[in-house]
Amino acid sequence: MSIPLLTCVVLVYLSIVAYLTVKAYRDTNSASDYMLAGREIHPFVMAISYGATFVSTSAIIGFGGAAAVFGMSVLWLTFLTILVGVFIAFVFFGRRTRVMGLNLGAHTFPEFLGRRFDSRGLQGLTATLIFIAMPLYASVVLMGGGKFIAQILAIDYSVALFFLTIIIAIYVIMGGLKAVMYTDAFQGSIMFSGLVILLAVTYYKLGGITQAHQRLSDMSEIAVKIFGAKGHTGWTTFPQLGSEYWLVVVTTIILGVGIGVLAQPQLIVRFMTVKSDRELNRAVLIGGIFILVVVGVPFIVGPLANVFFYYENSATAGKIALLAADKNVAQIIPMYISAAMPQWFTALFMITLLSAAMSTLSSQFHAMGTSLGRDIYEKALGRSGNSVLLTRVGILFAIMISYFLAWGLPHFFEGGTAIIARGTAIFFGICAAAFLPIYFGGIYFKGMTRFAAYAGFFSGTLMSLFWLFFIHIKESKPLLICKALFGVDSLAAGTKWALVDPLVIALPTAIVVTLIANFFGRPPSEQHIQKCFEAVR
Repeated sequence: MSIPLLTCVVLVYLSIVAYLTVKAYRDTNSASDYMLAGREIHPFVMAISYGATFVSTSAIIGFGGAAAVFGMSVLWLTFLTILVGVFIAFVFFGRRTRVMGLNLGAHTFPEFLGRRFDSRGLQGLTATLIFIAMPLYASVVLMGGGKFIAQILAIDYSVALFFLTIIIAIYVIMGGLKAVMYTDAFQGSIMFSGLVILLAVTYYKLGGITQAHQRLSDMSEIAVKIFGAKGHTGWTTFPQLGSEYWLVVVTTIILGVGIGVLAQPQLIVRFMTVKSDRELNRAVLIGGIFILVVVGVPFIVGPLANVFFYYENSATAGKIALLAADKNVAQIIPMYISAAMPQWFTALFMITLLSAAMSTLSSQFHAMGTSLGRDIYEKALGRSGNSVLLTRVGILFAIMISYFLAWGLPHFFEGGTAIIARGTAIFFGICAAAFLPIYFGGIYFKGMTRFAAYAGFFSGTLMSLFWLFFIHIKESKPLLICKALFGVDSLAAGTKWALVDPLVIALPTAIVVTLIANFFGRPPSEQHIQKCFEAVR
């Protein structure tokens, strides 16, 4: 790796980020500017920021590595993300959220729910869950960026992690959501370009599109020999129906992330940053194309890495990608980039990964900071103070928690194997179960009660946690709580229930409980409903 080349590229990149941060800092004059970017963001910036926030190193490093194991069946997540995460989110959720958020004067997602159901307690509870759960997601994104930097520069992971965290902390704390969204748009553009080049170079190295996919299809016997007992049928076909791999691909990867995207606090707040429905409509096409590339490319390149490692790379000849990376899923994509790509592209892709990590992390830190500073301290607890200052303190605290988790998780979860993809799915699933029923009900059903909102929140959250701690063996085993209390790694050990993602159980539970509870709560006042739904269509 050419250090002078990499140094020049990184310096130019950081200079542009610094310029955008200073610009955002100068343009931030109020709490609305700091938390909602003044509600006047351009649709291109909004769409790219939305996509760049969603697509992190988790998608590229974590899920790209998972795709190298499970195959191209994970491409169904790309389809679901475009359909649900862009089209349905923008058209059926975004428009109502934008107008209702403006009617209620909401600055954050917890504040949106709290004011919709006229409950500071609900605002505080949702903010608390975000602040407790989101550090796990942020930490695995930090891990992905840190691991790639450490791999490319041949430096210690802890050093890479420290400097990555410091850089992000500076511009998020300084510029608020304006800095986050300005830099997101710049970073998203780099991600888009870098991944297009990665796909093109991969196909070129493997003999073209047709030949590359044919060679991967011809490796199906190898996949069956290694993973057949778990339901693997080859890298270009779907796992066997009902098998262990089928349950992981369908319930954790496709449904867990594809449905969970609708209830992501850091994404929902983007809908409240534009000034009209026209901007949201224009953002749909931009966001769809962006997601198609930045989500789809890692899910294609990951499986094709098996062809490269098995046939093209002399150092790993006869080894599939997982074995070439010593069974560490998170190392597959970094190893592939280092071994297969030219030096100039390695420098470019390092910036691509930095952009993916920084764009997502900045939004996560901002969401956690507003949850602690504005939603919990200022609103739920009723304490007075400077909203911007309180949010900045909250962001700093959130960054510190995420950093220490990113440092410790690789040692706790089997050396870090697959924790990047797993941590993402966990957070997405918790958010979907806890927030989606009350969020959807809040924007569509005028008669939804406060009692139903509380019931939906608690049932979704508690069922998610129960399944994580005591049933889903990927989490219950390393967490050791089930082992300590019951002497087994999972209460469903030895059955397929232990492989079913919590979302598949917790979300339907929350929906049913919310519907039943709505019969027992007091309907909201006509005046409050009129205020919430004014101009909503």
